[in-house]
Amino acid sequence: MPSKRFILRVLLVFVLATELASAQSLPASVEQALKRAHIPLSGVAAYVQGVDNSEPLLAHNAAQAMNPASTIKLLTTYAALELLGPTYTWKTEAYAGGKIEGGVLEGNLILKGYGDPKLSLENFWLLLRRLRALGLREIRGDLVQDRSYFEPAAYDPAKFDAEPLRAYNVGPDALLLNFKAVRFQFVPDADTKSVTVIAEPKPAGLEFAAAVRASDGPCGDWRAGIKANFQSNGGSAKASFAGSMPASCGERYWNASLLAQPNYVYGVFRQLWEELGGTLAGAWKNGTVPADARLLATGESASNAELARDINKFSNNVMARQLFFTLGAEVLKLPGNSERSAEVVRSWLAEKKLDFPELVLENGSGLSRQERISAEHMGRLLLEAWRSAVMPELMSSLPLVAYDGTMRRRLRFESIAGQAHIKTGSLSDARTLAGYVLDRRGKRQVVVLFINHANAAAGRPAQDALLQWVYEGGARHPN
Repeated sequence: MPSKRFILRVLLVFVLATELASAQSLPASVEQALKRAHIPLSGVAAYVQGVDNSEPLLAHNAAQAMNPASTIKLLTTYAALELLGPTYTWKTEAYAGGKIEGGVLEGNLILKGYGDPKLSLENFWLLLRRLRALGLREIRGDLVQDRSYFEPAAYDPAKFDAEPLRAYNVGPDALLLNFKAVRFQFVPDADTKSVTVIAEPKPAGLEFAAAVRASDGPCGDWRAGIKANFQSNGGSAKASFAGSMPASCGERYWNASLLAQPNYVYGVFRQLWEELGGTLAGAWKNGTVPADARLLATGESASNAELARDINKFSNNVMARQLFFTLGAEVLKLPGNSERSAEVVRSWLAEKKLDFPELVLENGSGLSRQERISAEHMGRLLLEAWRSAVMPELMSSLPLVAYDGTMRRRLRFESIAGQAHIKTGSLSDARTLAGYVLDRRGKRQVVVLFINHANAAAGRPAQDALLQWVYEGGARHPN
């Protein structure tokens, strides 16, 4: 008859084998959802680990390099929160390149940017208003734009998806204003069957016309009945809209990037400056602040922690790229570019003893075909972040399941609602998520799920199934 010690050893081996198998296999509910979506298990990587545990509870293809899509923003924002600090802010400066007498500047006005990820139309207006309050009225020179904080580089907005006018394809720029976008606001009137279309801003160099009618019926795809015509050569642009939209849609918006960076800044400056009662005699040119220029006014951004919320909650690619470039410029004290920023991030990871050999960084936003990281290393990054002093800022920047950001409409009527902070990512062949789940037992779990496959768009039910499984304590009962 076997001894008690032998029986205990057999039981221990069985338990360890069961736990190992459980750690490597996906929950049945997730596998079933993937099967219905025709997504093979080879196209999926997952990693789950409790923040207080030393081993993963689930690891499927976890070491495989995958395209993380927008979840790579977690790496960018976490690195920025630690390296720049949560209270770091960006400046935009205005200098006089000549004497000012009687409100007249006999020379150029110089604008110097430092890569503000969110230099909004409102904040830019406040900066110009400050110049007017100081008595400046007439600028007899040019508007000089100093964008030297980032390294000048050729940028093709059509490279990613052949959609160069889409606002999310705007490239990094040290003097990026209002995401370089024009927002066309459509305001239907059911009584008059008309639609008023407003361009905001309406920079000099943009010609705009609209003849849109308001129709009856449900909203549906409100753009389907509108014919938009955009023409742009970078220096000037034309936009026109014709057709109809359902009045039941209410106000709707259509964003487009129509002018080159310096032309847009110049056009918006001229529009706002003239609205404030100022005049500008010259054109625009790129340059740097002369040694004898006099600082007139400085605009300041919101804090890094506040901007991290915009980046992660709403997956803002343009802001993430600006933040990524700032890392290289600020830490290395050299003009920012993608290579320098990637070097800074790798050095920061090395200091934390995080070795991610498969990591590929292109722009830090996830709007990339090249960026790569494994599910395990994304999970280890989040575990490290949990122990960081900036954990509260990073955690609060993530979408709260069922409540806000990119997760506001998901799992709204499930028990996990409000119990997880999850960053999502979406490309044509990738659906990803990563973040934290507070499970039913009150234990915090790091969760990562990467789907890289042609049918990835159908993978949302599998994502939701994994999140719900983790919340319900599935780590103890894998299937």
